[in-house]
Amino acid sequence: MGANKSRARLFDFTVRSNERVAEDSFAMLVECEVAPLLSPGEFVEVSVPGDASQLLRVPLSFSRADAEASTLRIEYAVVGDGTRRLSQMRPGDASTLVGPCGHGWRLPAAAGRALVVAGGIGIPPVVAAAEMLAAAGVRFDAVVAAKTAGRIVGPDVELLRAAAQGDADFRLAVATDDGSAGVRALASAPVAELLGERAYACVYTCGPAPMMAGVSAAAQAAGVACQASLERMMACGFGVCGGCNVAMADGSMKSCCMDGPVFDAKEVLW
Repeated sequence: MGANKSRARLFDFTVRSNERVAEDSFAMLVECEVAPLLSPGEFVEVSVPGDASQLLRVPLSFSRADAEASTLRIEYAVVGDGTRRLSQMRPGDASTLVGPCGHGWRLPAAAGRALVVAGGIGIPPVVAAAEMLAAAGVRFDAVVAAKTAGRIVGPDVELLRAAAQGDADFRLAVATDDGSAGVRALASAPVAELLGERAYACVYTCGPAPMMAGVSAAAQAAGVACQASLERMMACGFGVCGGCNVAMADGSMKSCCMDGPVFDAKEVLW
């Protein structure tokens, strides 16, 4: 389990908006005092009202935390009863969340351009990474992949473009499994192409595990550092339940909620 001391505590939040942004995917803007405390790549554990028998909170990532406005843009896919009830929350509804949870993205150790890679609903923390890079003056390119065009979170793609504003060399590649948007390919194809054409200091990725394994392998083959935000069911958020353990390449186990969710990709046993 993770040895890092958690900074998380309980906060009230109020829903400002909750809108569908892609097929089965929603973006919820909440007002919450946790916003100024969050760093890109961290997550929050949300209590979803409506079912007293559901004791566990839902771990959710965010694309943007506005410290000045105390707002948080949380994004999620409807995959079960908890997220279904979350999608039914309306402006003015309230609940609680625990945060900040986990450890987020780190700036590149070396100078140079970065590459951010998102798969499906893994795009929110990638947007947060892009905005972190832009704020630090690090230019980046982006790859966005999904099964179909309908599953691409359009507002987040626009946030990536906005973060890269002013960079005439910015490149954005879109890939879908069925070719309904961008190129018909897995994310690893445009990633390998960009790694072969440009020099990068670091790759940042979040999405399905097979996608991230391919991205990690491509980055390692190119000699480029890679950070991966892993998706696990982080039930407790404090490294106690053991449900989010991650197998590491050295044979050890780490806790996704405490040691991650962002890991050095080469250290993960994919």
